[in-house]
Amino acid sequence: MIFNSLVFLVFVLCFFSVYFFLKGRLRLGWILVASYVFYGWWDWRFLALIIFTTLMDYLFGIYLEDTHAPRQKKQVIIASVVMNLGFLSIFKYFNFFAASAAAALQYVGMEASWTTLHIILPVGISFYTFQSMSYTIEIYRGEMKAERDLLKYATFVGFWPQLMAGPIVRAKDLLPQFHVERPFEWDRFYSGMGRVLWGFFKKCAIADSLGPFADQCFQAPETFGSLHLLIGVVFYSFQIYCDFSGYSDIAIGMARIMGYRFPENFRSPYFSSSFSEFWTRWHISLSSWLRDYLYIPLGGNRHGVYMTYRNNMITMLLGGLWHGANWAFVFWGFLHGLYLILQRFVAPRWDWVVRVLRLPRIVDKGVAIAVVYSLTLLAWVYFRAGSMGAHSFTTANAVLSGIFSGRHFAWWAVINKFQVLKGFLLIGLLYGVELSNAWVNWNVVQVHRPALRLAVFAVLLWFIAFFGTFGANAFIYFQF
Repeated sequence: MIFNSLVFLVFVLCFFSVYFFLKGRLRLGWILVASYVFYGWWDWRFLALIIFTTLMDYLFGIYLEDTHAPRQKKQVIIASVVMNLGFLSIFKYFNFFAASAAAALQYVGMEASWTTLHIILPVGISFYTFQSMSYTIEIYRGEMKAERDLLKYATFVGFWPQLMAGPIVRAKDLLPQFHVERPFEWDRFYSGMGRVLWGFFKKCAIADSLGPFADQCFQAPETFGSLHLLIGVVFYSFQIYCDFSGYSDIAIGMARIMGYRFPENFRSPYFSSSFSEFWTRWHISLSSWLRDYLYIPLGGNRHGVYMTYRNNMITMLLGGLWHGANWAFVFWGFLHGLYLILQRFVAPRWDWVVRVLRLPRIVDKGVAIAVVYSLTLLAWVYFRAGSMGAHSFTTANAVLSGIFSGRHFAWWAVINKFQVLKGFLLIGLLYGVELSNAWVNWNVVQVHRPALRLAVFAVLLWFIAFFGTFGANAFIYFQF
């Protein structure tokens, strides 16, 4: 079930018409039933997978807390990690690694053939797997107690607002909230509804308006001029941002209406002036998960500069692989790992230039933001091409060669000019809101004055209706 569909609207009406009339375990039970309906609507067969993962990690958690033998605790946490990553590997990466191995053998002259198995990727498996793993890891580290109530733990794993595409909510952040009664509050309803409407605006009005133009550029890059392709890549950068952050906004808003708090998942990432800052603004729940459970255990920055470079690169390569079973995603991760390493060389030298030339702060910041966005744009080309299957690198290289060739780099060569102007208008609206939130220190979708709040909601609804695309387009991150 996807948020931007009529079925979801019916689901929400049915859910909330019952939710606030229940209390205690009845309310948690209703959330769990609704979550399984929400997930099973896509393919009911995979309910068995999420239920089995839930039961096993629930038992692993209790055993980790009850046993005091270090060796046994280590064996249990290994079993939990292997189980979770095993399911993820089978459903998401089995064909990828088998086909890559066959190709490598053929490259060195050995006979190899591989028939791809028709394995369906369960929606959301990357998200709920990482969420469930964080629970057992935190118990193993002694950072939280095991949850003894199976209903509460099952609700944590299957909680429908963030089940399909995050945010990845840590157990120590969400589970304690299930131990406190959440009565209906108008303030939470208004702030949650504001986030929901803002999320729908970003998804339906911006992402789904920019998507068709970007898609045609990657489907046939050789048929378009340089400016057209460049605009297509720019549009894709905002498409994926508004698509994914729009989902997060809707999830955060829905949870807020119910009385629960989720962590922020995006903070205007294209205003970043360094790549380390970018990863504190983009997909924050994943980047912090990789930092806490991969980068820091590898050693972080504690063992010298070269080990720091190694840990940065490993973390970003695995972060790229997490996004999809294609070498283009791995290369996208490699580029971001390279960016993080290079900025350690470039940043001190750029600071020296700023001091010598006495550049104003706005110029310093503007140049840094422009460089970070441009290099991020380059990496997005490979990320988008990752969904093209075996032709991903061919497609990405064709797009980049078309842009840098300078062929027909002119406005007259751009096709669908009205679509382009509409896209830049929507991007301008997005930037206007994010700049106002940053500079004026207020949130345009969470105002407290009733008249102003009503006006904001009305404007958002009008923009959604006027600019929105209502084809129930799936969210991009459902494929991950």
